[in-house]
Amino acid sequence: MGSCWEGIDESRLLIAPVPGANGDGSARFLSLRHPKSGVRTSYLLCNGLLQELHWFKQPYGSWFLGDYVSEDGSLYTATPIDPVFIMLPLFEDARMKKGDDPGKFRQLDEILFVNDYPGYQQLFSIAKDCMEIVCESKEIGSTKFFRLDDKKVFAWLHYKVCQLKQTLPALDQNYAAREEKDTLADSVSILGEYLKDDPWLKLLCDHFKLNLPEAKRIAADIEVCPSAIESPVGSSNFSQQGKNTSEKKTGRNVKQAKKVKVETESRNIKEMFTRASRRRN
Repeated sequence: MGSCWEGIDESRLLIAPVPGANGDGSARFLSLRHPKSGVRTSYLLCNGLLQELHWFKQPYGSWFLGDYVSEDGSLYTATPIDPVFIMLPLFEDARMKKGDDPGKFRQLDEILFVNDYPGYQQLFSIAKDCMEIVCESKEIGSTKFFRLDDKKVFAWLHYKVCQLKQTLPALDQNYAAREEKDTLADSVSILGEYLKDDPWLKLLCDHFKLNLPEAKRIAADIEVCPSAIESPVGSSNFSQQGKNTSEKKTGRNVKQAKKVKVETESRNIKEMFTRASRRRN
């Protein structure tokens, strides 16, 4: 998605869906809370689908972006994420459950109103379509109300675990040789990257008779592409136009890759795209 903007410090490469290819033609960056940590994180809403941003960098590499060479060979990708994960904490808080009381029904616009996070308002139509899978709903006149349902949430999570458990052996032959319980633990721990420990991850571990600390440790050992909140972007712009010129070095002369500096906020990503867009216009 996008073109190459020049003159803003340095360029970055983003691989993302092209707006309008299979959707409504719109694309925007949203600042939302990470569903597990609550940290401000950037997401891409493109063609009506929510995408999470990932960052990848090889020790040696660069990009040719038109007539410009980006010495930093890092790569940003946008991949689909189930919006239910993103909105689950909001719906959990909104029902104000206490003990055995199932909580209150709330209007969708009330649930999606979060101070300092206007991006949730952009997810109204998505939430309206997808959250009934984990919520009870009722209509009074023309107004619809939602309340998170524990049984529906667990059924949805159970289905996700089973799907992932079947998919992992097909993605990596190492999983095919592992015991079923280990693959199950990995599946739960991967989902745990998007779930708060209490109650949902704990609920899954109890159901599948897994040790919660062990499941969290497995998740930490899994090699995944860092999310947008961990990417050292600074003030940069992005492009999809380019090719990688990675250098392959072997032997004792190989230098150890420099440790990447980690950002604690992802707001700069959104600001970077905003500045780049204004520059282009």
